Amino acid sequence: MKKSLIVLIVVVVMAVGLVGYVFGMYNNLVAAEENVNSMWSQVDNQLQRRADLIPNLVETVKGYAAHEQAVFDSVNEARSKLLSAGSVGDAAQANQELTGALGRLLAISEAYPELKADANFRSLQDELAGTENRIAVARMDYNNAVKSYNTKIRRFPTSTVSGMFGFEQKQYFQAEEGAKEVPKVDFSGSGK
Repeated sequence: MKKSLIVLIVVVVMAVGLVGYVFGMYNNLVAAEENVNSMWSQVDNQLQRRADLIPNLVETVKGYAAHEQAVFDSVNEARSKLLSAGSVGDAAQANQELTGALGRLLAISEAYPELKADANFRSLQDELAGTENRIAVARMDYNNAVKSYNTKIRRFPTSTVSGMFGFEQKQYFQAEEGAKEVPKVDFSGSGK
């Protein structure tokens, strides 16, 4: 009787320990997933800030270069895609399109010295540059959180718990192919 009681106690202690271990892994996964979500919200906030600056920048440039409508349209279209992006991948692609369109918009200033001298334009350009830096930092933080989370859910024995509770890998916010190429700007059709 005494031996069976000891065996029962050992089995109960092991079962409680195992359940506690699984709960601990689950809670760590939840915390890691929430960290990824938090980091994404920071990227999203910075992308929103950037999108909010764009209409003012476009209006300022329009005041000096109203006939550059194709550039303005491409910026507005890319901005709309970014604001309506539903996933990390969609946001990354829309962000890349917007970066190219903004590059073309800012390149217009080279053809208009009075625009380059405009204090409002310079201020908006500085704000945009600061926001680009914030996006880069937020993107790096997000990707680091994704790396940590994805590694955690794939390691054994946590992978068994993550599989049981449906934790899935998160997507990195990566630059599209050709993102490092400088956009081509052609002013030959601008009437200049």
